[in-house]
Amino acid sequence: MSRRLAAYALCLEGDRVLLVHHRSGNWTLPGGGVEAGEDPFDAVTREVAEETGLAGVVERLLGVDSRVIPAAQRAVAGGGDHQNVGVFYEVRVGGGRPRPEPNGDTTASEWVPLSEVGGLRRSSLVDVGLALVRERPATGHVPPVTVDGRLLHH
Repeated sequence: MSRRLAAYALCLEGDRVLLVHHRSGNWTLPGGGVEAGEDPFDAVTREVAEETGLAGVVERLLGVDSRVIPAAQRAVAGGGDHQNVGVFYEVRVGGGRPRPEPNGDTTASEWVPLSEVGGLRRSSLVDVGLALVRERPATGHVPPVTVDGRLLHH
């Protein structure tokens, strides 16, 4: 089984959330893999800057989500089961202008009204992050999100 540690930013501005559009066609939260020796706290602001062009300031830790994606549901053909451990932060945008990631997988970054998120083809990470910021569980953990239709593991 492969494993990945990643850090994700939940950026809210009024009734809008910052989402990035991945080249796969899915919307997701800004964030990504934590590099060897890197603190997830530093990784999340680095990823926000790389993917969106915006300067992020971590406000608080929201929680941690760990999920196993079965091989049959992975986008990578021939790969086995995969565990993704995501550290979610509430991040305030402190400047910059939204833009696509230069030479990367993010084709757009946009402030999306919360009322429109449910209609998007999106990563389950979006729903996990929104549940964490909405519920603010003392444990930092929310129940698994069901993946189907518009909601994907990617």
